[in-house]
Amino acid sequence: MKLSAELKALETRLGHEFAEPRHLLRAVTHSSMSTPTRSDNQRLEFLGDRVLGLVMAEALLDADTQASEGLLAPRFNALVRKETCADVARQIDLGAAMKLGRSEMLSGGRRKMALLGDAMEAVIAAVYLDGGFEAAKALVLRLWGKRVDSVEEDARDAKTSLQEWAQARGQKPPVYDQISRSGPDHAPVFIIEVRLESGQSTRAEAKSKRQAEHAAAKALLAKLDAG
Repeated sequence: MKLSAELKALETRLGHEFAEPRHLLRAVTHSSMSTPTRSDNQRLEFLGDRVLGLVMAEALLDADTQASEGLLAPRFNALVRKETCADVARQIDLGAAMKLGRSEMLSGGRRKMALLGDAMEAVIAAVYLDGGFEAAKALVLRLWGKRVDSVEEDARDAKTSLQEWAQARGQKPPVYDQISRSGPDHAPVFIIEVRLESGQSTRAEAKSKRQAEHAAAKALLAKLDAG
């Protein structure tokens, strides 16, 4: 089969020329576009998640030969979580090539974190099936890039660290308040404020409450460390 212009461009961005283009087509096909003759990417997502996990586990062991399992686990989770996969998908504009049903397109499916993360895992599986583990490994390491080296900061649980900071000083746990929620349902924006009993506070904005809470806690920790 011959790839469409959108998939050919994605193939170039991936840096992998498919011997079997059908793998790539399936990887970008959401369940809303599946038919009896067209498979979606759900099974590939399952496989890609495992391939990604193996690549990241190996990369983390190589990057820090002395780290314990207790240190490696949160780093691993930060690298393979759906949000990270979605960020990588945005990096290569995977959304532009996704095959979505009309309802998903109208609801902003090309920008949805879950759909992008799933498609990214499916693409990893497609490369694995087409070129083997080494090809998939090369793809993941190239696309994840410096995230592996900087994962210690990403893996740090800022909310837990802030709570421990407060408890060590005899304060009550931090309080998180939702200041606002804006934007359409498919792409909301949350502003969260975190406040300590002593009065210090910061606000942060993100596309989910959890991310905004984490960002606010991280910003307040930086503020406390600076001053």
